[in-house]
Formats: sequence, structure tokens, C-alpha cells
Amino acid sequence: MTTAQHKIGSGFGATSTASDVLAGIDLTGKLAIVTGGYSGIGLETTRALTRAGAHVVVPARRRATAEEALRDLKNVEIDELDLGDLDSVRAFAGRFVASGRGIDIFIGSAGIMAAPETRVGPGWEAQFATNHLGHFALVNRLWPAFDPGARVVSVSSRGHHYGPVRFDDLDFEQGYDKWLAYGQAKTANVLFAVQLDKLGQDRGVRAFSLHPGRILTDLVRHLERQELIDAGMVDETGQVTGGAKTPEEGAATQVWAATSPQLDGMGGVYLDDCDIAEPAPADGTRAGVRDYAVDPALAERLWTVSAELTGVTAF
Repeated sequence: MTTAQHKIGSGFGATSTASDVLAGIDLTGKLAIVTGGYSGIGLETTRALTRAGAHVVVPARRRATAEEALRDLKNVEIDELDLGDLDSVRAFAGRFVASGRGIDIFIGSAGIMAAPETRVGPGWEAQFATNHLGHFALVNRLWPAFDPGARVVSVSSRGHHYGPVRFDDLDFEQGYDKWLAYGQAKTANVLFAVQLDKLGQDRGVRAFSLHPGRILTDLVRHLERQELIDAGMVDETGQVTGGAKTPEEGAATQVWAATSPQLDGMGGVYLDDCDIAEPAPADGTRAGVRDYAVDPALAERLWTVSAELTGVTAF
């Protein structure tokens, strides 16, 4: 079943918080995996899900940092995972699947943005490898553990407007641009959800992608002060400018995607401000979702390429 890429009138919006969208929802007995669940909007996501009763597994590259950030939360379990290392992905997934537990919610919230040119694995560009390939391999290796009715949430960004997946030069070997590389990775996050939703429907597993909003978190650690000023994120004094979301507001859309009964029977769509986003306008305005990010043919092509690169696919 295909879901239309148009607003449904959820009643929530840009200033809704993770707590707002979970009002009245009981997640007792549910298990969620949240990558990046110890920093920024990932941390707020973990807090919100545990408050609603869920048990949250947080895979962490920086385990000590995660333990400190999450030490006051109940129903949280921390394990080790480096999304840029496929051996680490394999090991984490193996441990989890061997535990015999089922997954109700998976939120891929970890990521890097506008990083200096970095290579991981067999020479992969780090943003594509970490933001997309790591999550691709992880979900596929965890697939036996997904319960019917589970939801997979792929955290993308309005940054997907920077450009499509460059199938002829995925690793930017012909010249690196940190924003084009980030855009490619975020477009890949959307395409991943499109194809996973198609493949997972027979099992009752649905997938979504989203733009969380403009939030000043550790994600911007690779940017200089002037770049933040030029992007309109802070003013000359370093203060966050109007229009930015708080971390709890930034977590709202991914929590809504993972739990809202308003999305029952839907999937494969890109969300923004706790609603399904509209297609991007023809004038190039950076709003909504670009057609190349939700193209089913491109989603299938990316899946095939990703399976070849990582050596894993559950389908």
C-alpha cells in the first residue's frame, strides 16, 4: 500500500514536543532501539520513550559518554556500536538477535554532518558510510528480531535538498564537498525508508523518514562560528536565532513517527513538523521533500548498491 506524500492534519506542529506527541500513549512492554540515543535529539527521544514505558536499547560508539548521559534514566540498556565499522555492526546485531527479544521501534538518530573529508572501511566517504550504510547494515542484520507491526524511523534532514545520491561517485573521489556529501547521505536516509517500507509490508513492518527541524546540538561540531552565522543558526554573539527548535521539539517528529496511531497502515513517506510533508515546491525552495528522495526506482537501486557494498540484505 502506497501512502500519499501529503499532510494528514495531525494536530501537531513545529513547536510540539516529544512529550506532546506521546500524550496518552502507553509503551509498556515495548522495546526500542535508538542509535545516537545519548546525545541531542536522540537523548530526548530516549527520555520520552522511557517515560512512556518503553525499554530502550542505546547502541553507543562512546560508551562512557552514553553511560554518563543516561545514568538517571530507568529502562535503558547501553551496548557498543560504531556505525562506521561493519564488524561492530555485525557484533552488536548478533548480540541482540541472540538475546531472543523482539524490536517494536527502531530509530536511526545517529549521524554526522558536514564533516571534513574522512574515509572509513574500504575507503568509503564517512557521512554516507555512517549515516546510511551503517544503518542499512544494522537494520538488515537485526531483521529477524523485528516484530509484526514494528516501525523503522530513518532520521534524515532538510539537508537532502543539497542533492541526490551520486551513483557514479558515491565516495566523492572526483572532489569532496562536505555539504553535497551530507546531502547525499540524507537523501539516502529517505530512499532507505521508501524501499524498506515496500519490502517490510508483508511482515507488517513500516518505515518512515523525516526532517527533525533546525536544532543546535553536537551535530554542528564540525562547523565554524561563521558558518553557523551564515546558516542563520546563531547571531554574532553566538546566541541561537529565532526559528530553531529545542532538542525536545526536535525529537518530536521521530517519536511521532515511531508511535503515533495516526500513522497506522501508512509508511514510506517523509515527515516534517509531526506531519507528512508535502512535495517540494517547483521553485527550489527548501521545503517538503524532493522527488529524487522518494523515487521508488532510485530507492530500489540504492538498496541493491548498499547490499553489494555491505554484503548484507535480509531480502
